[in-house]
Amino acid sequence: MEALLDATIRTTFGKNEARRTRKAGKVPAVVYGAASEGASRDAVSIAVEPKALLKILHSEAGANTLIALKLDGVDTKVLVKDFLLDPVTRQVLHVDFYRIAMDRMLTVTIPVLLKGESPGVKVQGGLLEFVRREIEIECLPADIPEHVDVDVSALMVHQGVRVRDVATNPKWRSLTDLDTMLVHIILAKADEAAATGDAATAGGSEPVVIKKGKKDEAEAEKKK
Repeated sequence: MEALLDATIRTTFGKNEARRTRKAGKVPAVVYGAASEGASRDAVSIAVEPKALLKILHSEAGANTLIALKLDGVDTKVLVKDFLLDPVTRQVLHVDFYRIAMDRMLTVTIPVLLKGESPGVKVQGGLLEFVRREIEIECLPADIPEHVDVDVSALMVHQGVRVRDVATNPKWRSLTDLDTMLVHIILAKADEAAATGDAATAGGSEPVVIKKGKKDEAEAEKKK
């Protein structure tokens, strides 16, 4: 997914200038990084429209959305590197954009989404434990997936899905360990306790033979 975002240059700096930018209805931001070999990596202070920015951040791809940043009539491909939210109003206070080259691999974190209904939960009464909600991958900018789907519709109790089970797309490579568990179906604690109790009962069903030691045998002789 690619989005367009207009930006303007900020020529003054500091906290006061950032406040003035927000009062003017825009979000202060900075763009940095080299989009190509030998290009300038200098940071440039800019301002962007909050409505357009929020639309990008609230999209399915979120911060992984490929953005064509339009600055002085030139489109620069960027990704959101970081952003700061007001803890009360949840408004975006500042954004860092990172220039990217379309022919260079980059590292991004993508969310894991679950699909389907597990028979291990519905039929067997197990619990679905969502172990890992994100994975880190390497890919070209144009191939960044919005998310990775994990189908749980065939999972029974004690079964799960690992990274290796979903890292099958040739356009990206997982940097998260392939053996990492993403989701599995476990027994409820009450069921586990019951299973443990049943095992203990089964194990204790045979008679226990207690051997007397020499001291016990001597005391028994005295009583006679």
